[in-house]
Amino acid sequence: MLTTASPKSIPLEKRIIFALDVDSVKEAKEWVERLKDRIKFYKVGLQLFLSGGFNIVDWIVEQGLEVMVDLKFFDVPQTVASAIRQLKGHGISFTTVHGNDAMMRAAVEAKESIAATSPKLKILAVTALTSLDQADLEDLGFRCTIEELVLKRARRALATGCEGVVSSGLEAPRLRGELGSNFLIIVPGVRPVQNREDKQKDEQKRDDQKRIVDLTGAFLAGADHVVVGRPIRQAADPLAVIEAMQAQITKAFPKGLEAI
Repeated sequence: MLTTASPKSIPLEKRIIFALDVDSVKEAKEWVERLKDRIKFYKVGLQLFLSGGFNIVDWIVEQGLEVMVDLKFFDVPQTVASAIRQLKGHGISFTTVHGNDAMMRAAVEAKESIAATSPKLKILAVTALTSLDQADLEDLGFRCTIEELVLKRARRALATGCEGVVSSGLEAPRLRGELGSNFLIIVPGVRPVQNREDKQKDEQKRDDQKRIVDLTGAFLAGADHVVVGRPIRQAADPLAVIEAMQAQITKAFPKGLEAI
């Protein structure tokens, strides 16, 4: 089967980044304790960071786990650079920037300035939120397709030194096809089952994600990691869902997780 899957060597337990989109540090810790034997990568976004700050980030890292701080920095370049420098020494693996060339360049330069104390930190550029569809884009004044916008932003992000992008799985094949494999693609808006039209429609009615893909499709399209929250958190048996998802990921890489 011809795919655009990424050939990077990434352990199975780090392929899923679990979104800790919860209100309290207590709840976040309960989820990490529950899942950490199966998932080794966690996302701390605005909701949890405003509740727990660096305390929850540091606690997760102390458990021997990896953290993606997803704050989507968007401000004047000097402020973005100052914000990135505040991540110094916390053991963070990924952080996100959502802005123009100057903002992304400032983030990359700031990251390089703290490399001695934050050697794992990588800057990811957000291309287009998965909650947006073509109608939303046109409402915002863009006169291009979402795929064209994502490709353009990804090109610029890599040119400024970002190590990867956050993108829907729908655009990932073109990113891999035109930009190669030497960068990270992190895909949110992923669902753990194969698409079934009626179920997908029902999910979209109660879900703010519009450009979604199924798990296998995301990895065959070129994802290195997927960000998943609600499908696990809202499951009757979260561990069973994770086990099934990891089995799907393994099947997506028939030659092993190192290559396809």
